[in-house]
Amino acid sequence: MRATRWASTLALVCLVAPLSLQAAEPRRDEEALPIWESGIATLDVGTERRFPIAYAVTPLGTLFSLHAVVANLGGELKLGPMNQAHELTVANATYIFGPDSNSLIEGTEIYSLAQRPTVAEDGLKVPLDLLETVYGEQLSYEFVWDQAGRTLTVRKLPARQVTVDVDLVHLQGVTTVVLQFPSRPRYRVRHSPGQVAVELIGDRLQVGASRATPQDQLVEKVLQTPQGVRLVLAPDAEAHDYTLQDPFRVVFDVYRSSPTAGPQLAKPSPPTRGDRIRTIVIDPGHGGTNTGATGSEGIEEKELTLLLAQALRSRLQERLPVQVVMTRSEDVDLPLDTRTSIANQQKADLFISLHLNSVQDPSAHGAETYFLSLQASDEGAARAAAMENLDSAVPPSGDGDPLYDLQLILWDLAQSHYLAESQRLASLVQEELNEAMYLRNRGVKQAPFRVLLGAAMPAVLVECGFLSNPEEESKLLDPAYRAELVDALVRAVIRYRAQREGIPLPTDEAIP
Repeated sequence: MRATRWASTLALVCLVAPLSLQAAEPRRDEEALPIWESGIATLDVGTERRFPIAYAVTPLGTLFSLHAVVANLGGELKLGPMNQAHELTVANATYIFGPDSNSLIEGTEIYSLAQRPTVAEDGLKVPLDLLETVYGEQLSYEFVWDQAGRTLTVRKLPARQVTVDVDLVHLQGVTTVVLQFPSRPRYRVRHSPGQVAVELIGDRLQVGASRATPQDQLVEKVLQTPQGVRLVLAPDAEAHDYTLQDPFRVVFDVYRSSPTAGPQLAKPSPPTRGDRIRTIVIDPGHGGTNTGATGSEGIEEKELTLLLAQALRSRLQERLPVQVVMTRSEDVDLPLDTRTSIANQQKADLFISLHLNSVQDPSAHGAETYFLSLQASDEGAARAAAMENLDSAVPPSGDGDPLYDLQLILWDLAQSHYLAESQRLASLVQEELNEAMYLRNRGVKQAPFRVLLGAAMPAVLVECGFLSNPEEESKLLDPAYRAELVDALVRAVIRYRAQREGIPLPTDEAIP
């Protein structure tokens, strides 16, 4: 009787909550996790405020009704058409997530969730770490789930003392201000006429002796107070912000709102929903004197990557109304920097670099897909990047080359504008390769690949298999197997294009 009354109350709360919702159909997912337990729990937000909240327990943890949380803690929730993408806005920050991914995206920030959100007949349910990330960062809330007592308790986190290092550099008409924190604080960014501020939420900034920021024509002052950091801008300046990890940084690119005489650095901007994909650049790894990996049968990586790239170009042009450009169409030496320069000159919308892996362990097999990061996601990713960077004209580590280190940092700042889209494309590529080829899922990874460093567009590097594995090498020598690999890559691009342009998948997508 009690569960029925609470279920009715929950339905009424969802109806009257000030949410912006679109109709959502229950998700039909053959791989959906089994529901071990479901029902109505208590959402305890303190001061005798207790509300019903639907929950479901799966092998990966507990999911909670997001509608109930938003209704009682605040925010705006928009369910995307066909459940492709949902938006949750809390305290002026918008988070994007979907039912087919365990990623949560806010600006250029990507968070991994314990499990994917689900849409069922009783509404949208999300894992606990999504609530902790969104409401913890934006409103300084902590969530505690008592499984035995069926109670989700919300508490206000105590204030922390945080420090910040401020760096400012002006280059080609753009001032970049970097605020580096020891760890990620709880904050929000507020833009207002003539200034932009990083406001701490619950935390307090430890204001002490700090080095003076240099004189700048676009940023007049950088002010630190216990409440956060404020940039006072020149009258004709505006700022664009994004974040970087390891260490955590909030970065502002400040530029003039109206063009002025003199050289200007183009303001990078990430692709948005509705942007058309017109040009794709495919990069066959290695070439010329740089052979890449060599298999036990004597086949060289440079030969197979060229065959794969040629087939991929043909299939993409057959399936999509796009221009496909190859960085090389024959066996020639081509510097890594030149490859991304070609993509930039072509104003490419996507950059895909094809490679084959090689390690000492002959049993290693499967595919890996990478996108750019200054820090490798694991030791294997670091080794792969070091191997692929060998044909760069500069040391892969940048040791003893301050100019390379500076270039690496600047390109990391530039590529961060495309981080979310690069990750989205990499995830789709990895999914298609795993499912179509029955390859071991080695996952989506990040590493400082030189060939991705200069790309001013979403860019991925695909290791299509291991030449060091005799069985996988034999498959890669088979034209039919390579055709299946190519078709998997084509399907990933088609899916990415549909998501980005907001169009339905072709009706024949199931048949390559």
